[in-house]
Amino acid sequence: MSASENKEFIRRYLDAINGKPKTAAVSDLFISEQPLKDHIAVAEAAFPLYRLDPEEIIAEGDLVCVQGRIRGVHKGTFMGIPPTGKEVDFSIFITYRIAGGKIADHWMLTDNMTCMQQLGVLPVPQA
Repeated sequence: MSASENKEFIRRYLDAINGKPKTAAVSDLFISEQPLKDHIAVAEAAFPLYRLDPEEIIAEGDLVCVQGRIRGVHKGTFMGIPPTGKEVDFSIFITYRIAGGKIADHWMLTDNMTCMQQLGVLPVPQA
């Protein structure tokens, strides 16, 4: 697929998961890489119906980079933290490699400090 087709594929993927249950069937349509499927299952259990809202999508060859925001409500255990019911909204940068019409690899950076501050497990620095 071309870079523009890969970019559109990622847009369709995000539309399929945002604010919706991230079922195995949906994951199987878009993803061949098991570690990403596992990550999504953990995140969905902790933040049901979470969103990955893109702010920018850039594609080059078989790579698609998404800079955006993760938004959700903490309703399940996450990294040993029991549900708080608190909303989170933090930055994410993720690069997907597309092969065979599916996500074959991914590399992700998230603003874990902001997430932990919003969950109340890390203090917010005072100015």
